[in-house]
Formats: sequence, structure tokens, C-alpha cells
Amino acid sequence: MLSRIAWALTVLTLALTGPNAAIAAGPFTGMAGEWTGGGLINMTDGKRERLRCRANYTVGEDGNHVQLAIRCASDSYKFDLTGFVTNRGGSLSGQWSETTFNAAGTMNGRATGSQINVLAVGNTFSARLSMSTGSNQQTVTMRPEGTVVDRVTLSLRKR
Repeated sequence: MLSRIAWALTVLTLALTGPNAAIAAGPFTGMAGEWTGGGLINMTDGKRERLRCRANYTVGEDGNHVQLAIRCASDSYKFDLTGFVTNRGGSLSGQWSETTFNAAGTMNGRATGSQINVLAVGNTFSARLSMSTGSNQQTVTMRPEGTVVDRVTLSLRKR
């Protein structure tokens, strides 16, 4: 009798956590929570400054929706980015805004495994963003277009 119950529990567990459950988890699943760290802001004239950053990601239950808030500051720069992104079969779309520079716009891109690549286009600013998230480490690279900033690189750890 006990072996039948164990077998039934095993079958139920596999049914709930098998391949279909893994497919259902979206690309933002591992991002949920608070992250801190820093990085560098590289200017087109060769100057560089260290950044201190804090990020908070609120992820929807299915891992296909994320609300983000990223704040970074250096000695000369500060940015406060917020947004909402939705995944539909690996295709990403969303909205973003940045209060310090009074910029806002849309995001579109792709998610493949733990790698996210988007193009953020706004009224005064456009940038390519690449993000890779592991269990407790996240790297972000931002390459603005048409600004004095050449590249922003961040390395964050989950708190």
C-alpha cells in the first residue's frame, strides 16, 4: 500500500514539474528580488567612472512579466530607470522611463535562455541592452546611441 502511494506521488510530482512546467517558466523567473553592485560608465572621450547600483525586479508568477527599477550613481552621473517588459515566446516588448534625463520609450528584443537583448528607443535616447542572469549574479551592458556615453557595464549580485 505504501509503495502505491509513493508511486502515485512520484507520478504526480513528475506531471507537475516535468518538461511542460520547465517550458512554462519565463525568462524573468531568476531575476525576482533585490540586486546590488556596480560597474563602469565609459565616455566617448575615454573617461571612465565607477557606478554604484541597486536593482529591484518584480516578476509575475509565470516568469513572463517583469517590472524593473534600476538606480545607479557615479561622481558625475545618476540614472533612475523603471519599466515593464513582457515575454511572448521569446519576443520581448515593454515600456521604460528614466526620470533624471526625462526620457521614456519602448523596449523590444529577444530572450534566449538566461540571455536578454533589447533595443530601448525613446524620445531623446536610444540604447542596446544585453543582460545575462545566473542564480545570484547578473551582468548588464548598455550601449547608448548618439550620446557622450559609449558604454555602461554593471555586475550585480542578488541580496
